[in-house]
Amino acid sequence: MTQRTLPPPREPGRYRVGMVCLGNICRSPMADVVLRAKVAEAGLADAVTVDSCGTGGWHVGDPMDDRAAETLQGAGYDGSAHRAQQFAATWLEDHDVLLAMDAANLAEIGGRSERVLMLRDLDPEGSGDVPDPYYGGPQGFLEVLATVERCGDALVDELAPVLAR
Repeated sequence: MTQRTLPPPREPGRYRVGMVCLGNICRSPMADVVLRAKVAEAGLADAVTVDSCGTGGWHVGDPMDDRAAETLQGAGYDGSAHRAQQFAATWLEDHDVLLAMDAANLAEIGGRSERVLMLRDLDPEGSGDVPDPYYGGPQGFLEVLATVERCGDALVDELAPVLAR
């Protein structure tokens, strides 16, 4: 894992995390749902808000991809409330940190900065892109789930000290 400290909260005692992928129907909503669950398990749900968006707008208002939803459901998560949103420049000001799923998404939202990172910067098993499972089979969705669960655990571990600042 790349040792990285999350940026400080914009508002004391509150933290807003945004996940970003291409269409907001596979990777970022899976990360959103998993992180919300992990935040709740850690007792941080009152202090941490999580949401997601896509850099493209063609899926706005749609539920997540059926395969992503089925993968989450099989692991005990509920993604049924998700509706795709598109990234807007205001996300850069409204979130404490944005976590991009891949280098192309990172470039689309203005590149790396104090408040814009790659999700896998938090991955104890490596860095780089979260591969897009859209054009593949079920194994790709399972790999995304495993990645976002690892990164979600690492993120929750970093949130408590950041919120205490």
